[in-house]
Amino acid sequence: MPDDSKILCISGPNLQLLGKREPAIYGSETLASIHRRMVDRAGQLGARIEARQSNHEGEIVTWICDALGEFDGLVLNPGAYSHTSYAIHDAIKAVGLPCVEVHLSHIDGREKFRRQSHVAPACVGRVSGFGAESYMLGLDGIVGYLRAHEPRG
Repeated sequence: MPDDSKILCISGPNLQLLGKREPAIYGSETLASIHRRMVDRAGQLGARIEARQSNHEGEIVTWICDALGEFDGLVLNPGAYSHTSYAIHDAIKAVGLPCVEVHLSHIDGREKFRRQSHVAPACVGRVSGFGAESYMLGLDGIVGYLRAHEPRG
């Protein structure tokens, strides 16, 4: 992995409500706080990260497509779009950037409809169930993946 690899973190619908939204499920930490911690963690890993949030599927797809040539990898919490979005899946496949899907809650232990992710097959890995730490683990995972798959010359 080249020094100063650049990671794009995208969070999907309703995640701007973290800290207020069902804290028993999603925790009390805000998305802004998670993003600040990711910036710090990326620096420790010798990487840079840019974090964004949108409630709009099309905007998320555009960000993924625009990441090609600007970013080395993705950390993505598609929220409920995990279970519905072939468009996000196709965008990840189209750009060919490695992506780690993250979820705060343990989606396999929740309602049946949450157990199917249409996004996961396009990703190199998935982290769920560790609350805000899922984002940090996803960041660690994508940086490790990039290092393991860097071209050797």
